[in-house]
Amino acid sequence: MSKSSKKAAAASRKERIEAMRRAEQARDRRNRILAITISTVIVAGLISWGAYTINSANEKDEQQAAEAKEPVSGEKTWDNKKLGRNHVQSTVDYPMNPPVGGDHHQAWMTCDGTVYTKPIANENAVHSLEHGAVWITYSDKAADAEVQALGDKVSKTPYTLMSPAENQSGTIMLSAWGRQLTVKKASDPRVQQFLTKYVQGAQTPEPGAACAGGLTAA
Repeated sequence: MSKSSKKAAAASRKERIEAMRRAEQARDRRNRILAITISTVIVAGLISWGAYTINSANEKDEQQAAEAKEPVSGEKTWDNKKLGRNHVQSTVDYPMNPPVGGDHHQAWMTCDGTVYTKPIANENAVHSLEHGAVWITYSDKAADAEVQALGDKVSKTPYTLMSPAENQSGTIMLSAWGRQLTVKKASDPRVQQFLTKYVQGAQTPEPGAACAGGLTAA
């Protein structure tokens, strides 16, 4: 092979090699661009989802805060300043049944989502209300299904307790310190509204006080 032919062959190989390098570099650039684009889309999606989740959570918190400020339709209220808070050993003649506050026994009823199947002493339950609990009571007019539904709700809600009550006027009654609501069914939306508003609510004389470690039977 002549020198000119050898030079031509070498030049041809060099051109092919350069072309292959350029093609490889082009593929690398395309892959990098594709990877960057995909990453950007994923990050943007995550940011959008995170923003949506945060906004939804904020909206829910704002809605709950707004609901907590609204009065519960049909509730009765008593002046907190007129409800005694002395510890006594004797029974107390309360002006309302079930009581929503007043003098009470030193021991509170355990109220960390506690469902009692027998009546409990008013004087111990009132101490639980002082700690920010909501006490749900029901008469013998309440259907078994309603009692079960209430029990399920209470058992999942700290700072609540539930028990049957004798001689109360309403079928189902919810009591907090200085507040009381009467309903006929566990599905009444005011039940959850009352719990949201008054479990450790602003009416609580001793917010943060224990609900565990009290009496567990009358």
